[in-house]
Amino acid sequence: QVQLVESGGGLVQAGGSLRLSCAASGRTFGNYAMGWFRQAPGKEREFVAAISRNGGSTNYADSVKGRFTISRDNAKNTVYLQMNSLKPEDAAVYYCAARAGAVITYGTYTYNYWGQGTQVTVSS
Repeated sequence: QVQLVESGGGLVQAGGSLRLSCAASGRTFGNYAMGWFRQAPGKEREFVAAISRNGGSTNYADSVKGRFTISRDNAKNTVYLQMNSLKPEDAAVYYCAARAGAVITYGTYTYNYWGQGTQVTVSS
C-alpha cells in the first residue's frame, strides 16, 4: 500500500507559477513510476505528466509541454510538479498517482494508488 498526499495548490493569476508536491509513504517510493493528473469540473480526469522510477524519463501532455516540469526526490519520497505560465484552462483538481513498474503510462487505469487531490485555481 502507498499513501499519497498532495499539497501546494491555491489561487494564482494567469501567467503565474505554482509548485505542487506529493509526499508518499508506505512501500518503497523508488519502486513506483509517478504521474500527475488533473480533473476540471464536468470533465474527465486527464494525464498531465509522468516520471520514471529513477527520474531519468519524463513525459508530458501536449497542453503543458514547455510550461510544467515533473521531478522527484526519492530520498524525500516526494514528487513535484512545477507549473509556470499558468492559464485559466489549467484550473482543476490535481492528483498524483503511483504505479508499480518501470514504464511511464498515461491511462488512469494503469495507476494503482491515488492522492486526494489539490485544487489549482487560475484567475484571468
